[in-house]
Amino acid sequence: MASPKSPTRPTQQNPEPQFHDFLPAMAGNLGGEGLIGELCNGFELLMDRERGVITFESLRRNAAAVLGLGDLTDDDVRSMIDEGDFDCDGALNQMEFCVLMFRLSPDLMEASRCLVTEVIEEEFGDCTRRH
Repeated sequence: MASPKSPTRPTQQNPEPQFHDFLPAMAGNLGGEGLIGELCNGFELLMDRERGVITFESLRRNAAAVLGLGDLTDDDVRSMIDEGDFDCDGALNQMEFCVLMFRLSPDLMEASRCLVTEVIEEEFGDCTRRH
């Protein structure tokens, strides 16, 4: 996210960079367990070592140091935490982080939707045949 004050803010001359969703390729290459393992490694890079969760402070610090995202505003960082904080404790645990990464991947979400739809159709199909 580019902030209004950021020199990288999208303009006509400097359009917003295209988003490349690499998670489906990673899933294809690594398999399900491998992808989850890599997401867990990413979580550990961003987490607060003492608390074992990603906090506002740890994301602010590590996003700049590890990911090169030093131009994020406090609002950007807070929004990232809020987006995945299902238990409303102000931090992301490992499960929340992994779920958030899946939610932010349009291709993985579509594949998951198709898989769930297929399973539901199979279950209801079996159920309607029995009655």
